[in-house]
Amino acid sequence: MKKWLISAAASCLIALSVAACANNQPPANSAASNLPAIETQTATPGPTKPPDPTVPPPSDTSESAKAETVLDLPRDETLYFGGRQQGSVVSWNPYSGGGNNAMVFESNASARLTVFETLYMYNPLDGRMRSLLASGQPEWNAGRTELTVRMNPDAEWNDGTPVTAEDVAYTFASHLKYETDAGLRFKDYIDAVEAADGAVVLKAKLTPDGAAVNPYLLEDYVCRQYVVQMAWTRVLEARATTSRAFKDDRGEDAVSSGPYRRYYDDDQSVVLVRDEGYWGAKLWGKLPAPKYLAHVIYADDSATRQAFVNGNIDVNQQFIPDGQNLWSDGVLPVSAWLDQPPYGLCTVMPAAWFNIKSYGLDQAVVRRAIAFAVDYDAINQEAMAGQSETFTQTPPSLMNPTDAEQELYDHESVNALQWTGHDTEGAKKLLDDAGIVDTNGDGNREYNGVELEYKAYCPDGWPYWRAAMEIVADAGGDIGINIEVSSQAWGVYQAVIADRDQTVYDIFMYASDSTGPAYPWARVRERLGSASVGSDINWAGNLGGYLNPRADEIIRAIPYETDPVRLRELHTEAVSIYLTDVPSFTLMYKPEFYHTVNETVWTGFPKGDAGQSVPPSGCTDGYGIAALYNLRLAR
Repeated sequence: MKKWLISAAASCLIALSVAACANNQPPANSAASNLPAIETQTATPGPTKPPDPTVPPPSDTSESAKAETVLDLPRDETLYFGGRQQGSVVSWNPYSGGGNNAMVFESNASARLTVFETLYMYNPLDGRMRSLLASGQPEWNAGRTELTVRMNPDAEWNDGTPVTAEDVAYTFASHLKYETDAGLRFKDYIDAVEAADGAVVLKAKLTPDGAAVNPYLLEDYVCRQYVVQMAWTRVLEARATTSRAFKDDRGEDAVSSGPYRRYYDDDQSVVLVRDEGYWGAKLWGKLPAPKYLAHVIYADDSATRQAFVNGNIDVNQQFIPDGQNLWSDGVLPVSAWLDQPPYGLCTVMPAAWFNIKSYGLDQAVVRRAIAFAVDYDAINQEAMAGQSETFTQTPPSLMNPTDAEQELYDHESVNALQWTGHDTEGAKKLLDDAGIVDTNGDGNREYNGVELEYKAYCPDGWPYWRAAMEIVADAGGDIGINIEVSSQAWGVYQAVIADRDQTVYDIFMYASDSTGPAYPWARVRERLGSASVGSDINWAGNLGGYLNPRADEIIRAIPYETDPVRLRELHTEAVSIYLTDVPSFTLMYKPEFYHTVNETVWTGFPKGDAGQSVPPSGCTDGYGIAALYNLRLAR
């Protein structure tokens, strides 16, 4: 087996999503009783660093003035982040899809809620939503074609005006009008968002028979999409005369509703400052503990790692291959969400996809044999440095390892179809029984006289993906199937795998969003659904071209099913189809957040073994923002 050195500079996954925010459980009641207990004891602050006399005083006292460099921020009032911001901020505009502003924007299932806010906060631990700008649970009409959300009467913009249903409606209309990323994402699922009597009504796009195209995507919208102030949007419209100018505007004057606002940014750092008048103090019972959230822009991953070890970073969203050595030796006050492997909350499922057009890979037995033979424990150790769930802990299915998803299918009924990996003899028997054998003595099997030889690809510069694909290739060699691994630049790679006519890649890696109100349905659709097969450019899923009419029926039925028993049956059948036909197979379970923390200055971070309800979402995303209210100074 080829060994691949995984550097500390391991790249983050680029997860292009098919839908969004995760599963089908009803949202929780969203009163203050759903919020974590907030510590009322205030830690005594330590001494603050005196002003640097070499730094000239600011020309004004506004919060946006360059009053202090990041090194002058009081350490006992500042929470430092690492592993997020690469390069300078481009935009503070919530309508922009390319702002490169990682401290503010992350429009995944769990949106980043530091500056702008969503109606609901998603929690991957239980698959539920808790209200933020909304009040109470969203309510469906009888036909599940309209979703009504009541507004939180306490919610305010940072200019002191209330956040209204009209703001929500105007935000959606603006996304459609200016063809933003959000507008393009939701235009086929949401027909309109209307304000009425302090509430918002999301109206679904309908199929010819009058059903919602997909109810899950309405639930996804309310926890994924930021609400933008209507008055500020009109200011933006007045100065941006084209759709492109509307989205490209830097938006530094944007009015927001979150607990922080822009303070300072340049090519070396990004700093947010707490809004002392933040309306959410009524919701949470207090303001978040840190006054400043800051991110120094380090030269590379090695520098970031060293800053974390030195205590200059408190919350690090960085894959550290030897991370367990940092938090297990007891010397440094460094820890992860869990004290034992996999250390993080694994919700992302990078998979190897088969091109169904490739000769021999149109046979399920060949695909299944390769999946059987792969050494997933080796992938865990060599590609993920042990920071992943094992297949013994969580056998393969269509579900991520969270309890919320694992409960959605009957494990007993599909147990015989599942594998734990490195079953070389079992894989050989599958092929032998199917008559796919080596007839010419060269050590390679043939199917109908044609050698089984495949090209496997992954993106350049993603070392742990490359390591995983090398292990897949080794598994092929062990069972008489020749697999050669290569890589290409991401720009080329993504274009090829999305091309319906692609014949270059026989096997390739890909990962989508991890979890949210539309999951695991979105993952079922991505891996089994045929709706996007044949599209000129396909980013909706099923990249290998697999077709199964029964799977399509299940995918159409799941979003409309409200009976939990029947819903479990549908998910179980989908898992059974997937494990039998193997159009793709999961290679590893990966955290969406590498939630590692240094408690030299701050403590009270979420811990998975402490029975807490706050997810390890970097202290900023979805319901993970609750972490900022539980922090306290370590001394």
